[in-house]
Amino acid sequence: MPRRKPAQPASSNLRHSIASAAARLMAEDGIGDYGQAKRKAARSLGAGVGDALPSNEEIEAELRAYQAIFQDEEQTERLRELRMAALEAMEFLADFRPYLTGRVLDGTAGRYAEIEIEVFADSTKDVEIFLLSNDISYELAQNRHQGPDAPETRLRLDWGDAGILLSVFPYRLERRQKGHAHPGRARAEAVAALLAS
Repeated sequence: MPRRKPAQPASSNLRHSIASAAARLMAEDGIGDYGQAKRKAARSLGAGVGDALPSNEEIEAELRAYQAIFQDEEQTERLRELRMAALEAMEFLADFRPYLTGRVLDGTAGRYAEIEIEVFADSTKDVEIFLLSNDISYELAQNRHQGPDAPETRLRLDWGDAGILLSVFPYRLERRQKGHAHPGRARAEAVAALLAS
């Protein structure tokens, strides 16, 4: 007689349900923040915020699966458009040593995703003056990160039909971060290689 697999604990099933619901919220409703998607998914399932919340990696796996099933062609085309816009913006911002980060880089960007770019400057004002002198309007975005490695400011701007979230860091942080492998960011050359593949 074949052995039955032991039943998975309820918390594991709840984690999976929350991860699936969070992925659906990110894909369909454009929620870009994993924490916000987790909390909203947990509430929608009647779970407390402290109950068995999945990791960002679990949600990302569910998001990739959801997009492959329900948004395959649309997501692939939109991702290509966003990466092309990101490369164009990075070339424009070349003096500020831009890096692409976030969902456009990792391949999970969908129809509502913003392009996230990190830039490095002596001062936030240098970036703002550069944008204004090139007739590019922007808005200040909420800076959720605090601490010595946080961006000095975040700017939100439109680039064609894509939105860009620009995180401005002091030059010293690029040099410090450069010494460590940082798989979550890419220079323009790497983005061009992604587009060529």
